[in-house]
Amino acid sequence: MASDRVFVARLVGLEVFGPDGERIGRVRDVLVTVRVDASPPRVLGIVVEMVTRRRIFVPMLRVTSIDPSAVTLATGSVSLRGFSQRPNETLVVGQLLDAPVTIVDGGVPAVVVDAAIEPTRSRDWVVGRLAVRARRHGLTRRGQVQELPWSAVTGLSLTDRQGTAGLLSVLETMRPADVAATLSELPEKRQHEVVDALDDERLADVFEEMSDSDQRALLAHLDVERAADVLEAMSPDDAADLLGDLPTAESDALLALMQPGDSAPVRRLMRYSSDTAGGLMTPEPVILRPDATVAEALARIRNPDLPVALASMVFVCRAPSETPTGRYLGCAHVQRLLREAPFELVAGVVDTGLARLSPNATLGEIARYFAAYNLVAGPVVDDEDHLLGAVTVDDVLDHLLPPDWRDRFTDEAAPDPSPEAAGA
Repeated sequence: MASDRVFVARLVGLEVFGPDGERIGRVRDVLVTVRVDASPPRVLGIVVEMVTRRRIFVPMLRVTSIDPSAVTLATGSVSLRGFSQRPNETLVVGQLLDAPVTIVDGGVPAVVVDAAIEPTRSRDWVVGRLAVRARRHGLTRRGQVQELPWSAVTGLSLTDRQGTAGLLSVLETMRPADVAATLSELPEKRQHEVVDALDDERLADVFEEMSDSDQRALLAHLDVERAADVLEAMSPDDAADLLGDLPTAESDALLALMQPGDSAPVRRLMRYSSDTAGGLMTPEPVILRPDATVAEALARIRNPDLPVALASMVFVCRAPSETPTGRYLGCAHVQRLLREAPFELVAGVVDTGLARLSPNATLGEIARYFAAYNLVAGPVVDDEDHLLGAVTVDDVLDHLLPPDWRDRFTDEAAPDPSPEAAGA
């Protein structure tokens, strides 16, 4: 880059060229994602107005240099789709400049007159600094412009600029883990408003990504009937972990309110210590009978709601096909299934030699098992050859990391709510 820090007001109007000098248009604005906390917004890209006056979006990674007279792209091939702003995105010139803020040091009211974008070590760009001017009072002289770090002012975070309805529209575009991290940063009142507005399925997904303390705090906010509904929608292993942290009387009351079909697997998991395979496993892996076809197996693991680790293999058992099952015969790895004809039977591709995990296997034993066999999921089988469930590597990592790892992750790497950052 020709410059390490660029003020957006000076960037607007610059010519945009391709690598061979072909003119693309002019810069009209810079698009960023404002976060819920005091972290600087990430720059997504620039809005370019073409000769035809059509406005298009160019990702920041396509920008190779910014000079005082021009912006140069890495390629002259750009998307001609008309620019459309998403709910979680903010235009610097159109929406941040002239926005009212408060300078933290002294609580002085001010307005934003410019914003500086700068690169990070990871090649991302952020809005690192703001030029602000204190607001005039009566006939007082115009205040001087101050250049301050983004964190030195308040009033520009997502929660400051969005009501609950607007915040919910942003959360819809985010992964559950990022929603959980976002909720942890909100004031309690706003947390409760968001939780009350989320449907049970979405809230269950978010609960599964929260720290234990956040789970307990928000569960206490819910009335008992809704708390039971959310627990029903959670994965049985996550629901068992949460209930296991509650006082016995409280967990028993919630289990009694749950549907028997949902509470039964949770009760089975709660019989095991939380740091054993029995306590870590999910009782809902993909289970097939030996006469199922490869096509049926592939159809089952294509389910978009199935966690990635559980989609890595199917487990083959004699009837019944729900845990605890009939006799466990073995597993079929997804790589092997993809190499077989769809009409072949699963029985013909079963791996019968893979070691099994005992429900009493410790965390250390499970970690060594995954490392030894290069797996992300493994069967948990009792002494009578019944498949009890499957342990996945993400659950193992969750228990091997420090108890407050989710809070540390939030502090060290604030979530980026943009669909681009989420892999959309």
